Amino acid sequence: MNALVPFSALRNPRFARLYAAQTISQIGDAFTWVALALLAYQLAEKNAAVVLGTALTLRVTAFVLFSPLAGVLADRLERRTILAGCHFARAVVIGLMPFVGEVWQVYVLMFVLNSLTAFFTPTNQATVPLVVGREDAGPAFALSSATTELLGIVGPGLAGVLAAFVGGRELFFFDAASFVLAGLLVLTLPSLRAGRGTVERSTLADVRDGTARLWRDAPIRFALLMELVAAVAGALILVVTVVRVQGGLNLGEAQYGWVMALYGLGATVASLAVGAAGRRVPRTTFILVGALLTSLAILPGDGVGLAPLMALWLVAGVGQNWVNLPAETLLAERTEEAAQGRVYGAHFAWSHLWWAFAYPVASLLSARFADHAFLYGGLLALVILAAVSLLSRGTTSPVTKPSSSTD
Repeated sequence: MNALVPFSALRNPRFARLYAAQTISQIGDAFTWVALALLAYQLAEKNAAVVLGTALTLRVTAFVLFSPLAGVLADRLERRTILAGCHFARAVVIGLMPFVGEVWQVYVLMFVLNSLTAFFTPTNQATVPLVVGREDAGPAFALSSATTELLGIVGPGLAGVLAAFVGGRELFFFDAASFVLAGLLVLTLPSLRAGRGTVERSTLADVRDGTARLWRDAPIRFALLMELVAAVAGALILVVTVVRVQGGLNLGEAQYGWVMALYGLGATVASLAVGAAGRRVPRTTFILVGALLTSLAILPGDGVGLAPLMALWLVAGVGQNWVNLPAETLLAERTEEAAQGRVYGAHFAWSHLWWAFAYPVASLLSARFADHAFLYGGLLALVILAAVSLLSRGTTSPVTKPSSSTD
């Protein structure tokens, strides 16, 4: 397999500009989450974790509420306008963050920001196959995923260095500037309007149709349920790792950063592997193996030292990516152009609903079973995996075909 295959998507000039805009804005996003953590500590000090946890809850809530509607609009409207408008609106919201003085103001702005992201992300996902074609969506999604994971590793470090020179609140201005640049770049693209279907429906009917397509198509349904497995394992990693490293192993923030960097590195390498494999490996095979890897990797997490934990989290990162990335590609391959917006919108809502379930589970396991949280969480993930596999037996054919409409 050629690891450079995902980069072939950049030969498409329209995708290259869309990818560049996404990358620029994601660099700014890394600055925002560092700046938000610093701002939360300024405003709440010992209760900073509560502020961040509430902000994350509002983030997921906005995604679940608005992304199905966003997907419907992406099918009906000019996507270039939606993407650029979301970039510019987010620049305004982020530009207000340095001036807040109360915690409630953080909550309001973060909810508005993530509501805009709920409109942007499904539209952007649905635009990838529109730009490159359904057959070539795999390498394009792989490159975008690898870049996202890589920026997740290096971005916070860059933000920390910059914050030392300009201050934490000023980081928000850099993110605002990144959104403006990304929006201007999107405006240089030609029309990004999807072809219309033959049946006109109400908005509510289109929202229902997006969800129905997820659950009616067997491989997509399999992928969506396996994302619940990945969410349970991933939430344990995001919530409990810091407790394990700094509390259980009595190590510092630097060591915690190393562990999480290996997690991100695993996901980055996994993205390139999916892109290089192309169609030689069925998407559902990647998803099944990925769910198994990430579940097994966290099982021994409660009792190992730093080096084994880093190795296990590298494997867990691979597994997480092998669930989520092929799922995005399946949506493109098995949905006709006219319905891709609503399908990506519905998928974005459902996949984040899994995380809304998984985060409290991870917190509960950490609080009630501090010494065995990863073990019990991994076993729960494996039970869900086994149930999904049994229910989906014989229904995960790799044959690619568009899902039919409900009419």
